[in-house]
Amino acid sequence: MTKRIRKAVFPVAGLGTRFLPATKSVPKEMLTIVDRPVLQHVVDEAKEAGIEHFIFVTGRGKQVIEDHFDMSYELEDTLQKRGKKKEYDALMADLPAAGATSFTRQQAPLGLGHAVWCARDIVGDEPFAVMLPDMVTKATGKLKSRCLSQCVAAYEKHGGNIIAVEEVAPEETHQYGVVSIGKDEGHTFEITGMVEKPPKGTAPSTSIISGRYILGPEIFKILETQERGAGGEIQLTDGMKTLAKSQGFHGVRFDGVTYDTGAKIGFLMANAAFALDNPDLAEAYKAGLKKLMG
Repeated sequence: MTKRIRKAVFPVAGLGTRFLPATKSVPKEMLTIVDRPVLQHVVDEAKEAGIEHFIFVTGRGKQVIEDHFDMSYELEDTLQKRGKKKEYDALMADLPAAGATSFTRQQAPLGLGHAVWCARDIVGDEPFAVMLPDMVTKATGKLKSRCLSQCVAAYEKHGGNIIAVEEVAPEETHQYGVVSIGKDEGHTFEITGMVEKPPKGTAPSTSIISGRYILGPEIFKILETQERGAGGEIQLTDGMKTLAKSQGFHGVRFDGVTYDTGAKIGFLMANAAFALDNPDLAEAYKAGLKKLMG
């Protein structure tokens, strides 16, 4: 019987250099998609998947993330006194339960594998999710659920370790971690190998690792002694390759849309998509876009 997935790790120590100067004093994870920070969208996805404990691996200058997931007495009191019930209720709905958030530091930018390893004592001896905060997902397919929920469903079916994947053009595979595909069931499939940023023309498939994982706690012992890989960093993909020698891995083809908000075009597309989904904004936004485009 598989253990339930209760905890999720959010690596949020990145510098956000692709968005400078906007991210000089504001963490990239706190840039907004319409009226919610990017990170809040990812946490919302985690909640929908049944996550109960949210573990943030932060770095210097990220205090505002911790403040965002805490009470704000002055603001809440002002909203109540001014009768702004809708705004007050929205704040309370997003507030995690007491003790449901943990924060730990990644003191040096040593890679995703190192960031995940920094959460080892908080996760403990149980399977857990990893959610890259740049990747924001929307439920647009037949399954009507966001990516982590689909990963949890696959974990409950197959056990072991789960990686969400998406398809890219063959000429783009060298930019990503890529998986090899074994027994294929359509929505899920066995993963028989992984490679981080393969040279052009050498990728085993066009299925790339897309920022949602469910991993066994055994990954921590592997990452503890993991040698540096691509980019001189401790790569999570390299650790998973070692873990795959003793445990099974399955891929999940996410039925929905993902926006890479760590890239400017992905961030802009996410804002457009969520604005068009907002009934209070959609019509005016469409009219504004038509005017801009002549």
